[in-house]
Amino acid sequence: MPDSPLVAAAAIAVIALAVAVVVAVGLKVLRSFRELGTDAERATYKTLHTASRAGQYLRTGLNPAGAAKASRQLRGLLGCDGLAITDTTGVLAWDGAAEELKPALMDLAAKVLEGGHTAVIPAGELPLLAGIAGSKEARPLAAGTERAVIIAPIKASTRVVGVVAAFAPAARAGLVRATSEVADWVATQVELAELDASRTLLMEAEVRALRAQISPHFIYNSLNAIASFINTDPVRARELVVEFADFTRYSFRRHGDFTTLAEELRCIDRYLLLERARFGERVQVSLRIAPEVLSTVIPFLSLQPLVENSVRHGLEAKEGPGHITITANDSGAFAEVTIEDDGVGMDPEKLRAVLAGHGDGDHVGLRNVDARLRQVYGEDHGLVIETAPDEGTLITMRVPKSQPRHDA
Repeated sequence: MPDSPLVAAAAIAVIALAVAVVVAVGLKVLRSFRELGTDAERATYKTLHTASRAGQYLRTGLNPAGAAKASRQLRGLLGCDGLAITDTTGVLAWDGAAEELKPALMDLAAKVLEGGHTAVIPAGELPLLAGIAGSKEARPLAAGTERAVIIAPIKASTRVVGVVAAFAPAARAGLVRATSEVADWVATQVELAELDASRTLLMEAEVRALRAQISPHFIYNSLNAIASFINTDPVRARELVVEFADFTRYSFRRHGDFTTLAEELRCIDRYLLLERARFGERVQVSLRIAPEVLSTVIPFLSLQPLVENSVRHGLEAKEGPGHITITANDSGAFAEVTIEDDGVGMDPEKLRAVLAGHGDGDHVGLRNVDARLRQVYGEDHGLVIETAPDEGTLITMRVPKSQPRHDA
């Protein structure tokens, strides 16, 4: 068979190539493993990763659901037999061993909650303390189940809001320090949760301020405009009443801090219908809206005050007709909305004072919207305003199109 040597040579070549590929892949895997870093670097990564996962569960504050999930991560971080988290009134979470001490824990933690200093109870003393604790269920531990407990305070600002308790066969110095550090870390998460709650309350207060701004002047003027049509054009008056009711229902709704661009534009349309009933042809409006950004989530009542500012401070003081142009464009990862008027404009120095909170209160809508945008999206996402006396005003707002944490 003349072809046999050629076949054998080809087979040997294929086998050699396969071996080479396997060796190359193996070397690459080995190199990748080495690139993960030293044992110390891998241990650091594991610690930070565990802390990050636990932090997610505590960002809503010190509550049973979050504490229960975080305690599993934190016990692994400390390497102790059991770990408990409490607030000032009771045990929120317990993970691992030593649950026989659960009825006595709040008594054991009383001095820590009061004084704010870490307490270490050696294993030899714990059965006696558990036995004399105030709970009727507490009892001396059985022989061989003795454990030491380290109880560290969770301090949010100057307040002790709970404790972290670690249970182990012995209270090693390293475990004592680590437990105190974990308690301080939990306190930081609690403070961040309180800060988030404060921001939410502030946003709600600012929305209420905007609603209060709407009520005194706009409602009065709208009702006067509607009244003027009752005798001369009752059909128009009825239509305006419906628009007024829809506008106020949206503006004074009680649910949600966010809405969609489409909903806000509908609110603006009703607002402008009511203003045109008062000003007639003096208010002219153009809209250029890209359909793909209509579903973008934006803070509730963030556009209407800007349009109202254009009408009240730009066009109302201008002689003759004025024009407002509202655009919304797709700008990559952002939706960009602009509101431009050809009104009287304002002095840039006065505008800076208004946005800094030093104005006379006439432009509270601008300042309020600017502050809320910065709170929600960061300092780089405030309003961009271009204006000058007798040159009109251009306001630009950019918001991310993807906002998984915000629901309209």
